Amino acid sequence: MARAWRIEYEGALYHVLSRGNEKQDIVVNDDDRKLFINTVSEMAERFEIDIYTYVLMDNHYHLLFRTNRANLCRSMQWFGVTYTRKFNLRHDRSGHLFQGRFKNMLVQNDAYLLQLSYYIHRNPLRAGMVRRLADYKWSSYRAYAYGKSQQNWLNTKPILSQFLNVNDLHRAYRESIQKYAKEEQRIWEDLRHGIFVGTEKFVKKIKKRYLPDVPHAEIPSQKRAAKDINIETVISKAARLMKFDLELCRKSVRIPSQAKTDRDLLIYLVWQLGVATNPQIGEKFGLTYSAVSQRVSAIKEKLNSDKDLAKRYQQIKSIIKI
Repeated sequence: MARAWRIEYEGALYHVLSRGNEKQDIVVNDDDRKLFINTVSEMAERFEIDIYTYVLMDNHYHLLFRTNRANLCRSMQWFGVTYTRKFNLRHDRSGHLFQGRFKNMLVQNDAYLLQLSYYIHRNPLRAGMVRRLADYKWSSYRAYAYGKSQQNWLNTKPILSQFLNVNDLHRAYRESIQKYAKEEQRIWEDLRHGIFVGTEKFVKKIKKRYLPDVPHAEIPSQKRAAKDINIETVISKAARLMKFDLELCRKSVRIPSQAKTDRDLLIYLVWQLGVATNPQIGEKFGLTYSAVSQRVSAIKEKLNSDKDLAKRYQQIKSIIKI
């Protein structure tokens, strides 16, 4: 399993999420949900963590928090082991509960907290579990929207303080999150290399301080950050090398057989980099996201059976230094 890049420093902000092993539930009943939230509380106190937002779903969770010490790994390891042990004991089971390693995104500053809180709180709506967010008990939403919280470890001030010149902060939050449905993807416009939420300037600063001269072979996010890949540049450079007319596949529905193979090689080249989604790749080649999946599968089969084609692909990859 590929390793995650953990960047730790005092005062770091993180959006953390983890799913159940093999997509299984991580809670079975309300007693489990209370146990989960109590374990979050213990982690916050023991490791000096400021919890800003959380949501507990049936098979995964999201946390938004600040570490006052450089202890992301220690705190999350303790949390995962502690909750799993207690859950297993309660249900007379053994083995892993969570799916491999937790995922974390390093957040630039407080300016991103508000939109991230909207995204996290809206999980039950997106999953169709409730029609109104106020009906979902297992998140921090009601503390923000109505001021209802018995959790003294939950810190709502950094987010609610972003509403200026309003008399009722909770009402302002309710009204703002209702409008967020149309803007839900906006926050991910500043998601970079799959691990940073922030500006390019922020990413450069973090890379300069924490990225090793030689990225770890088993940490894909380090390799992606080191390359700082521009998809359009890669496609254009490879196309020139292959003497392939990009406009041909972008404008024409039917293209010659050899041109299809070249196009599929280009698609596979970009797909392997892991820095673009299928819809983003499809946009570059005039294809739908499902067509991209089909072309990747098709070229994989060709590369496995055609040694000359595989050799050509490796030469192209080598020359453009990916």
